[in-house]
Amino acid sequence: MRIVLIGGNGTIGKTVAAGFKEGHELIIAGRTTGDITVDITNSNTIETMFSNLGKVDAIVGIAGEAKWGKFNELSEEDFYFGLKSKLMGQVNLVRHGLKHLNPHGSITLTSGILADDPVIKTTSAAMVNGAIHSFVKAAALEMEDGKRINVVSAGTVVDAYEKYQAYFPGHLPVSMEKVVAGYQRSILGKDNGSVIRIYN
Repeated sequence: MRIVLIGGNGTIGKTVAAGFKEGHELIIAGRTTGDITVDITNSNTIETMFSNLGKVDAIVGIAGEAKWGKFNELSEEDFYFGLKSKLMGQVNLVRHGLKHLNPHGSITLTSGILADDPVIKTTSAAMVNGAIHSFVKAAALEMEDGKRINVVSAGTVVDAYEKYQAYFPGHLPVSMEKVVAGYQRSILGKDNGSVIRIYN
């Protein structure tokens, strides 16, 4: 299977990449490093990436950011930052990627627990994650040629728990093994339009 993983150098991306190196042709895309570079906030670079890659069997997006901060201190631009990066960045991966996805291929996006269980200082991130869920459910209804789209939504992963645990009192960290399994289910399984939640 020919898989392009956007964000393959991040905390989750590196571990997911390791889980797909055996038996697949894995292409890592990143903003500054990787087998190919792409800036998901720039639609032109997304189209250029796919044009250079040619046909693929799976597109995996584990990239995009959103601002954290107190709601009454977030500016309009702070909200637009998350919309342009994590939301529209992943939407544009789908828009441009579908043209380069083989029949019966899959697209997997990434959101997070904040869509269902937000904590303080996450109004922007929670909004973006929830929007990704709705987008995937709706886009799945219009997939053609056996193509599929899903989103993996994980809790705070073990490898990042120390950094974020103060924001998530009472939350148990999610093992990287479970997170990788969620991506395997989306890419190798038959789900379409699913929000694959990995929260404990």
